[in-house]
Amino acid sequence: MTIIIALVALGGLTLALALMLVLANKKLYVYEDPRIDTVEDMLPHANCGACGFPGCRPFAEALVSGTVLPGKCTVSSESGRENIADFLGVALGAEEKQVARLACAGGTNVALNRANYKGLSSCQAAALVSGGGKGCFWGCLGHGDCEKVCDFDAIEMDEYSLPVVDIEKCTACGDCVVVCPKDLFSLQPVSYQLWVACKNLEHGDAILEDCQVGCTACGKCAMDAGERLITMENNLPVINYSANHRTQNPIQRCPTGAIVWLDEQFGTLKGKESKKIIRKGERPAGFS
Repeated sequence: MTIIIALVALGGLTLALALMLVLANKKLYVYEDPRIDTVEDMLPHANCGACGFPGCRPFAEALVSGTVLPGKCTVSSESGRENIADFLGVALGAEEKQVARLACAGGTNVALNRANYKGLSSCQAAALVSGGGKGCFWGCLGHGDCEKVCDFDAIEMDEYSLPVVDIEKCTACGDCVVVCPKDLFSLQPVSYQLWVACKNLEHGDAILEDCQVGCTACGKCAMDAGERLITMENNLPVINYSANHRTQNPIQRCPTGAIVWLDEQFGTLKGKESKKIIRKGERPAGFS
């Protein structure tokens, strides 16, 4: 008899808990549009954050809710964005692709290391030891933290220990921006072709003892740029991209090639008065 009572009590308790769960499920249920799963499947699953959302799932939710348009995903192909727009019945929208740009051209063929760093092969580790040993305090240390942290294989270290960004592969995730201890990377629209490839804040030719392509703050680029395009701030040219920046005039008289034009077809272009770099090997100490 005792066993029967216990079984009945246990069965009653189980039934009561089941009813409570059913009621709670109905009360707390939040409807989720089934289109979210479909749109998420149509996205590239890069989860790079270039769209401004922490991943493809939140971006899919925003697309279905109508708060953003498919064109904001610059990582997806044009056909992929069009398929999403057609599926949701919305406009495609447009968002210019952004890429990581490096504000340094001081590879081992043109820039000196004043100290021989021995330790963990990491820019962040080297930077903790007297700034990394590079003659130019603001220059790239060349240990490739940016290459290692890039999940999209968009960065490779060249023969002069300088990172090169593959524009096609770059998703503008920003990991290289975060990891660089010298703050040399930034995310820029691909249309920003006029670029200052230097972060040296010293004034004058003294920097040339440490880096042949360093900015000397001569100001010629600002003089030739036209109204409001370039100003000199902390001995470095700063480009105002809200002005007309579709001109190569500012690069022509730069004596070191610290300001360049990034051409889609021909690569990095320097001005006609920039000193030609012919050294193919590492720049030895004392070279000037």
